[in-house]
Amino acid sequence: MQNYKLVIFDWDGTLMDSVDRIVSSMQSAAKVVGLAIPSNEAAKQIIGLSIPEALKELFEGITGEQIEIMRLQYKYQYLEGDTTPTPLFANATNLLTQLKQRNKLLAVATGKGRDGLNRVLEVSETRAFFNTTRCAGEMPSKPDPTMLLSILDELNLAPHEAIMIGDTSHDLKMAQNAGIDSIGVTFGVHDREVLNQYKPKVIVDSLAELHQLLLG
Repeated sequence: MQNYKLVIFDWDGTLMDSVDRIVSSMQSAAKVVGLAIPSNEAAKQIIGLSIPEALKELFEGITGEQIEIMRLQYKYQYLEGDTTPTPLFANATNLLTQLKQRNKLLAVATGKGRDGLNRVLEVSETRAFFNTTRCAGEMPSKPDPTMLLSILDELNLAPHEAIMIGDTSHDLKMAQNAGIDSIGVTFGVHDREVLNQYKPKVIVDSLAELHQLLLG
């Protein structure tokens, strides 16, 4: 586990404790737009997908016009309407610091849009840790492997030199599709049983446990 040159992180539910805010913002947006309000569990299941794909999953028969209205309303709710805290998980900054000190390359592959990722990187003061990032909207949504293959291409690495860390089936299936090893984390969206279906190298219950695996 300590030999990978590149560590790729999902963002929401992996480095940032933002799942509850995503869920409540999606529910509030649906209420404003007049769509059926999704349950907590249903809203969690789409975390990691691009917004258009997520909305198609959540709202059967949603039109292109409704997708655009929901996209804007969700963005408003997440940025301004909802005050649910979104801190980094405990030990996140320390883990990133230690990985950089070991000269590891770091990247993010997220379902967030570029504006959203840039904002949270600034707020969390973590931008400098990452060599490169990939976002939804710029590339096909997870679990398509394009995000990961693009990162490998930019950094001139082979799949066996990288590992993907994420909290959802979308993350781990993307890694499978790219031929990259993965680690599942249970403190985000999906539980151990779901994550195990995608053959991760290991599943951890905390970033402290991940720190031990990657750094010893």
